[in-house]
Amino acid sequence: MRGNDRMELKLRDHAGTAEAYRMKIFGVLGGIVMRLRHIKGAEEEIAESPYVVQEPKELKGKWHEFFGNNNPIRIEVGMGKGKFIMELAEKNPDVNYIGIERYSSVLLRGLQKRAEMDVSNIYFMRIDALELAEVFDAEEVDRIYLNFSDPWPKDRHAKRRLTSDRFLPIYDQILKKNGIIEFKTDNQGLFNYSMDSIPEAGWNIDAATYDLHNSWMNEGNVMTEYEIKFSSEGNPICKLIASRNKGEE
Repeated sequence: MRGNDRMELKLRDHAGTAEAYRMKIFGVLGGIVMRLRHIKGAEEEIAESPYVVQEPKELKGKWHEFFGNNNPIRIEVGMGKGKFIMELAEKNPDVNYIGIERYSSVLLRGLQKRAEMDVSNIYFMRIDALELAEVFDAEEVDRIYLNFSDPWPKDRHAKRRLTSDRFLPIYDQILKKNGIIEFKTDNQGLFNYSMDSIPEAGWNIDAATYDLHNSWMNEGNVMTEYEIKFSSEGNPICKLIASRNKGEE
């Protein structure tokens, strides 16, 4: 399907397709213990899903047309199974959400949950974060969520961290002038690194806490799967909000 055709697709107008997909996805996932490993048929199911944008680069600069409205667009990079962003989509019907996950086996589990939802403001894509500027135009995104990203603890892998100076310029390209990044992790080493790397890249730390669940920043907080797991084990959750000084330029 070409990009122009996909922009005309509205999930609510394809209830039959969605229902058929719902039955198929539950068949593939039934009885499977999900791990971060290849699941036979995952790529095929993702390619057939009405909830996954198959050619996202064709929609660069056209995402509002795709959603059929001018509502803010917010993305989660590394959404995992998608609990966080799907809950946000249900709570905020006037916001458009896009969940990004590079691992097909993980994304497949998110599609199972998506098939149970009755919303039209959330889609997924399977791309690498390095490709974001090829998918979104300048100032097309309102907010970026980074939740429990891989900490890549070895120094030689620091450039792979989603809060490194390899990725921050990409976020800068696609975010609106007043756009923000919200970052959560249980890894204090990664959080300390981010508290340094983000200002060094010219961003502001607007708010930060090393104990989210006992902070004012917890108001309205939506938890991820990892956040539930780690906090139940007694691990404090760290969070920061970052922005740039672009509003007065």
